[in-house]
Amino acid sequence: MKLPTPLHVANEGLAFVLELAALAALAWWGWQLPDPVLLRLLLAVAAPTAAAVLWGLYAAPKARIRVPLAGVLVVKAVVFGAASAALYGVGRPGWAVVFAGVAVANTALATLDRRAWMHRGGDPATGAGQPVG
Repeated sequence: MKLPTPLHVANEGLAFVLELAALAALAWWGWQLPDPVLLRLLLAVAAPTAAAVLWGLYAAPKARIRVPLAGVLVVKAVVFGAASAALYGVGRPGWAVVFAGVAVANTALATLDRRAWMHRGGDPATGAGQPVG
């Protein structure tokens, strides 16, 4: 299913916002733990850094390591799932549910859209071979 251009652009923008929100949620979770300040600081930096490295290696449009779609979806599920769990962990269960729902809907739309590009010989990461119509 190829999304109309305005919806494609909006969905890609939302994907970026979700990625940033996931990193922020992981940092917030690390900082909110009742551990000593040094450990909290370490977790507030390490958790989002680990997620960003994982995403950059496997799930980013120009990922360093190309994996099949299933692998990309697993990485997204791990990062977004961890972010949802982090929101729950800092006492925001409603935010966790909303974040998870929006992330699932966004990922589903993006996946269907990218599959339409690939089916028509395009590359959604570069815009080459953009489907017409």
